[in-house]
Amino acid sequence: MARFVIVPQWQGSPSARAMQLIDGAQAIAGDLPRTACTTIEVPLEAGEALDTGVHRFSSLTRTRDALEDELARTDAPVIVVGGDCGVSVAAIGAAAERESSLAVVWFDAHPDLHTPESSESGAFGGMALSAVLGEGASGLTLAPGTIGAERVVLAGARDYETDEESRVADLGIVAIDAADLADPEALATAVAATGAAGIYVHVDLDVLDPAALTGVTAAVPFGLTVAQLVAAIGALRATAPLVGATIAGFAPPTPAAAVDDLGAILRVVGALA
Repeated sequence: MARFVIVPQWQGSPSARAMQLIDGAQAIAGDLPRTACTTIEVPLEAGEALDTGVHRFSSLTRTRDALEDELARTDAPVIVVGGDCGVSVAAIGAAAERESSLAVVWFDAHPDLHTPESSESGAFGGMALSAVLGEGASGLTLAPGTIGAERVVLAGARDYETDEESRVADLGIVAIDAADLADPEALATAVAATGAAGIYVHVDLDVLDPAALTGVTAAVPFGLTVAQLVAAIGALRATAPLVGATIAGFAPPTPAAAVDDLGAILRVVGALA
């Protein structure tokens, strides 16, 4: 049975609806086997930046520490359920300790490649992939070199803020557009080319088209269908072992809306688990 760690972190989101990420994480957890779930206690307060350039930094570091402690207790793959995208950083770090040759597949409508210097919002969720690469505020990033840009594949991104597109090119990250993911083997081939022995899959649910799922804070048209996302994950799993995964970004506006979206989300969970 897969193990799930529920992290209802909202402090990394720039959205006015950020606290609905708590409801989203809890809604997903409600449809998972209770005995397979552990919930991380997230601070109630927003937190302070502490001159880091990262909004709510103090609360984010407390959650990261708690998640790291929990993940240190197992060597088995874990599916982390957020919360905002920032929850993936510590989880990828834990996965890299188990598998040093790790590829990261980042399914997201946004590249999340800001740094404290480039971000207008100061939201850590928009810096999460940079933090994976070791760039950003000390205390929230992985050690430089833990994951190299040559082992990152950005999948389905289509909403780039100023400077993010040039950063993808400058860093040498392979980016596969949503349209190209109609062929699931395109992603599997890109990951195989990294030579990695294991894969971490991050799924921000806004990678899906709004017609497939509505409960996200920043929907972007022309995304993936659920079938395309599930097929792409399946192709990845045939390429190398899954060392860990994240599902993030579920922010249903109402309980009824959560129910409407959970069928799609559980298909993604099934593909990962």
